[in-house]
Amino acid sequence: MKTNTIRTIILSALFGSLILLGSGCEKKVVNSPDGSEMSGGKNIEYPDSYEGGSGKVGTLSDTGRNGRNGNLSVNNPDDQSDAYKREHGRCTPGLSPIYFDFDQSTIKSDMSSRMVSNASYMKKNSGISIVIEGNCDSKGTNEYNLALGERRAITAKQYLVNLGIQASRIRTVSYGEERPLFTGQDESSYAMNRRDDFRAE
Repeated sequence: MKTNTIRTIILSALFGSLILLGSGCEKKVVNSPDGSEMSGGKNIEYPDSYEGGSGKVGTLSDTGRNGRNGNLSVNNPDDQSDAYKREHGRCTPGLSPIYFDFDQSTIKSDMSSRMVSNASYMKKNSGISIVIEGNCDSKGTNEYNLALGERRAITAKQYLVNLGIQASRIRTVSYGEERPLFTGQDESSYAMNRRDDFRAE
């Protein structure tokens, strides 16, 4: 009898503690353009071309960023499907990655529409700044690839400036081969890693 009474008291105390802990944690939640939950932050207008968006307003969360990655979504882009990564890279939703030929930093003609779209996004969201992240495949030395990634990021920045975006709103960084999005040792993976990502800060 005593054992059952003690067990009941212990279970009641544990249950009460869990209720108190749960009620003390307030979570401010808003919906991102794709319907997922995010913490509050500054408003971003998404272009009509963004999946799930029709010029709707989403929220850029400071707490949703993964450190320097400046990630708009609470989900890590590296954890997404290969199809998602090919289309979006590590870009902030509403911005698109551009891809480069092997050992090149010139923006290809078939990437021009993406650059125009990225400039349009920045014009609609005049309060944000971005970082352009230059990436490379794993061919060549680390030093060479860091320099190549830098040239790729700087080229993209100049392209946006030529489209009317203030240079002060754009920062560049090179990761070289250090942050591959695709880890395969095949030409398809290499091609996807020769990329600039555009991320809101």
